[in-house]
Amino acid sequence: MLVPVLLLTVLVMSVVSSVGAPLIPDIAKKFHEPLATAQWSLTITLLTGAVTATVIGRISDGPRRRPIMIGGLAAVTAGGAVSALAPNLGTLIVGRGLQGVGVGLVPVAMAAARDHLPHHKVGGTIALLSVANAAAVGAGYPISGLVADAFGVAGAFWFGTAFTVVALLAVLLAFPGSTTGSTARLDVAGAVLLSLGVVALLVAVAQGNDWGWSSPAVVGLLAAAVVLLAVWAWWQLRADAPLVDLRLLGRRAVLSGNSCGMVLGVTMYMYLSEVTEFEQVSQSNGFGFSASVVVAGLSLVPFSVCSLTASRCLPWVSRHVGQRGVLPVGSAIVAASGVFFALWHSSLWTGFATMGFLGIGTGLTFAAIPGLILGATPASETGSSMGFYQVVRYVGFSFGSALTAVILGAHTPVGGTLPSEAGYILVLWIGAALAAVAALVTWVLPAKPARGPGAQPGVRAGTAGSLPAAGRAGSLRDG
Repeated sequence: MLVPVLLLTVLVMSVVSSVGAPLIPDIAKKFHEPLATAQWSLTITLLTGAVTATVIGRISDGPRRRPIMIGGLAAVTAGGAVSALAPNLGTLIVGRGLQGVGVGLVPVAMAAARDHLPHHKVGGTIALLSVANAAAVGAGYPISGLVADAFGVAGAFWFGTAFTVVALLAVLLAFPGSTTGSTARLDVAGAVLLSLGVVALLVAVAQGNDWGWSSPAVVGLLAAAVVLLAVWAWWQLRADAPLVDLRLLGRRAVLSGNSCGMVLGVTMYMYLSEVTEFEQVSQSNGFGFSASVVVAGLSLVPFSVCSLTASRCLPWVSRHVGQRGVLPVGSAIVAASGVFFALWHSSLWTGFATMGFLGIGTGLTFAAIPGLILGATPASETGSSMGFYQVVRYVGFSFGSALTAVILGAHTPVGGTLPSEAGYILVLWIGAALAAVAALVTWVLPAKPARGPGAQPGVRAGTAGSLPAAGRAGSLRDG
């Protein structure tokens, strides 16, 4: 039952983290707050997730993995109840912050898969968890929209809370304790520096469009983020037990995987934001499809379905294009999806098709990246390395959302509220260019696992030609 429980947990956490996005206009109306202020109901979740992912991942590399998973799910459950019962926006933001802890549980699930599953199942399971983490974001939009239409904002949060309780019960019944006997040391100084740096960066990115990118607040936050993250990196290279072993970035698989994850995270959120917003524009403006929030949300269903389907086709793809070609091919498909919608956007079906193509590209890449990273990472660094990958990806998500807002804002007439069609199209071309860069970088920087002391073997072609599993320490031979 371990694989179904891990998959359920990741799906529920991803849906819960994204459930606030389509509710922002309703939250603003309910609490009589501006949209920019209500946006914090989503921003705080991304912030909490980015901050907690690496810390929770590091602590889970030890005997506390089961209590961490249980405690994290309990915090998410409490956060859902607080959000549903919130009498004001401040209380709602506190609840959503607690729900953001769920993002940090994804690395814990991956570490459990690597530790407890037979080595021939590890790679496929970790790939599935990684893709489910992204695919469920697409599912969260239509689900929350439908529930909110029927039961209001509070009903949507109660809905998410109910599923979190189911995941918590499943973990209590089937989630095993860690087989690691030693306790992973937490680099407190590193955790504080990383948390402050990421918070400063994401707040600046999230508020840049509203506060002004040249405002003292945004410039100060960006400067503080650069300094804090630089000091954090310096500390990580000198600490005896670093929060994240940055030396692993010297291995091509780790650097290639994290770079690709960040860039495609930017592109993915640019496309998700742009397409769903474009679909809701009234056709009386000369473009758009006059779609409702629910219909726009449903257009993300192909993204979720195709992501999961593509991840299961990874062995077949890797046989035909080789391990080196998987990330470039997936990135190229992501780029092509944006080009398609930029050139053909006269009917609603093109939005659904674009999301399907995007799902195929992200499904292939997000399924391959964890196995590539873990293939060059010691088993004792599983939670930490996957936690860092989560942070990198969520920083990409935040940049993608902010960049879309900046471009559309620049193409909105003075005194108007609706961006021009050219603004929407520019978002697609920039996203496609970023994905093309990711394809080029991952081809030039071949994603081959490191060979040497401390490297965890496992990213290699198996007998079935699959992208390989990141197995338990000592379970596979080097080379």
